[in-house]
Amino acid sequence: MKIKEPTIGGICQSLQGRDKDRFYIISEISAEGAVMVVDGNFKKFCSPKKKNLRHLRLLPEKAEAIAAKLAEGAKVYDSEVYSALKDYNYPKPAESGEENK
Repeated sequence: MKIKEPTIGGICQSLQGRDKDRFYIISEISAEGAVMVVDGNFKKFCSPKKKNLRHLRLLPEKAEAIAAKLAEGAKVYDSEVYSALKDYNYPKPAESGEENK
């Protein structure tokens, strides 16, 4: 399923630039075809990164808790964003066959 419209709180992957293959959460949507994204580690809420929609792959997943906080205007902490994206940006290494030795 391919997502065409960005949503606040949606998860996206960067396809271009020095941050290629990093995952972000969309914090704002601007009218000129760009979005502001954060990851809680390198790009925090106080200084989000502006990305062109053509340089992003929008995923069907959404960070529901963060989206709800952004919709009601509550403060979102960078640690919450980092935790939501931890499995995307820092996948767990595959288990090696230790018991076969």
